This record gives sequence, structure tokens and C-alpha cells, in this order.
Amino acid sequence: MLPNHWQLTEDVDDFLARAGEFLRSRPVVHLMPLTVTQRLRIRGAAYYGTGAPLFGRLERAGEVHATFHRLPSHGLGLTPLTPGQADTLAAHLAGLGHSLPYVSADHATATAFAEAWQRHTGATPTLRVRLCLYRLGTLTPPAPFPAGRARVLGEEDREEIVHWCNGFAAAVGENSSMDAESWAGSRFGDKRYTLWETPDGTPVSMAGANPMVAGHVQVDPVYTPAHLRGHGYAAAVSVEVSRVALAEGASEVVLFADLANPTSNALYRRIGYLPVTEFATYDFS
Repeated sequence: MLPNHWQLTEDVDDFLARAGEFLRSRPVVHLMPLTVTQRLRIRGAAYYGTGAPLFGRLERAGEVHATFHRLPSHGLGLTPLTPGQADTLAAHLAGLGHSLPYVSADHATATAFAEAWQRHTGATPTLRVRLCLYRLGTLTPPAPFPAGRARVLGEEDREEIVHWCNGFAAAVGENSSMDAESWAGSRFGDKRYTLWETPDGTPVSMAGANPMVAGHVQVDPVYTPAHLRGHGYAAAVSVEVSRVALAEGASEVVLFADLANPTSNALYRRIGYLPVTEFATYDFS
């Protein structure tokens, strides 16, 4: 058992049996661990690379107050922690010899852990990205609405899906070397994709939707090629994906937007998304 009652396990089912109720108590804020654990149970640990995942829960008197997850070849994901809890966890993980490439969490928690990790390991944190987590309020189609229609992509559209995913990945600085084979095992492989097409059938924007978890659907990714922006296509396809998620029974529809991109943040607010909290990712040297 860790100090301050942190308990660790490599078994995702054991972790969820003990921490699942806590995670589902705030599914919007806890969306990432809920999504990660669902993917692990469906696709197996190999989906995230070679090695075993690690999960932790902060427990007092039989009640879970926080969790973390560490996936093979990935960094640390945290639910909200106080600075003291972040420091205790950083000290113990450092003592166990862990090497972390990055930490992701709500902004306050990520910052507290990054500072604690630097104190205990000497690793220098560098802020990679700040995101705003949004939840859908009242869906509001843009006015004017661009002419065209939505088209849901299927398995027969694999090459087109890969093309759009590579475009998005390149635009945000992710690995953009996927092909039809490697795409299936990537983070893009379990989503449903919708294109917005102009009246003549030309595809101009794409939006994806994650599988539903705890009644929530995350819209991700949303991408319009640079030369096609400014015509309302991203708003149109985002509205359509959000509408379908609600029609299929989602209790909440959520998405993340990079705070360094004021255009996308303004777009999501215009179509009815409301800010929940800020997230941050810090890379460690």
C-alpha cells in the first residue's frame, strides 16, 4: 500500500471493481480513465503497447477519492488531486523507479504533479498543450447553415478514413504515417466517422465520435483542411455528429478543444457546447 492510502494494481477488472463507481460518479471529468479502461477491456493491453498497464486508487475508509492510470509507452493520467496528494504520489512513483514521459490531468492537478515530479526526479516539465473540456448544452446549428449533407463512412471507406485521419494528425503534430493496416490499431481505429460534403459530393470536413462510455460520447477528431476553412463546414459536421449521439441515447456529448486555437473554441460555443474545466499535458525531459 502506498502512503496516503494509494493502492496499485495491473488488473483493469480489479481496478474497475473498486474504482468504477467513483469514476462513474463524475463521468464528464473522469472521461479519460473511463475511456481508457473500456478500450483495455475490449481491445486488450496490447492496444497500448508492450508491457502491463498500472492503475492506482486513493482510498480512505473504503471510499475512493482519486485514481491514476499509466499505460505501456504512455504517460500518467490523473483524476483531480490536491497538491499534497500529487506530491505524495510523485514521491512514491519516483521511489519505485518509474520514468514518466508526460502527465495529463485537469490543469491544476497536472501543474501540481509536474512541479512535484521535478522536485523528486529533477525532470524538467514543459507544457505541451492546454485543452478546454466542453459538454453539450442546447445544440444550436449555425446560421447560415452551409449547403450540403452528412455522409457516415463505413468499412468500405477505409482508405478515405485513413486519409482524413492522417490529415488531422499532421495538423495537430501527431504521427501521420498511418496506412489502412496500422490505422485499425491506432487511437483512431474504434471511432465512427462522418464527412460533410458539398452539394456536388465533395468532402470538405470530418468529425469522429468515440464509442459511448458511461452514457457519454466524445466527439473526436474534428478536421477541415486549411484551404476549406471559414465556410462553416466544421460546425455543420460537428452538429450532425452531436445530433446523432443524442438520438442514439447519449446522456452527455463532450469534446476537447485546444485553448491555443480560439477559432475552434468559439465554434463549439456557438453550436451549444459549454466549458467544464481546463486540462493540461506536461512533457518531462
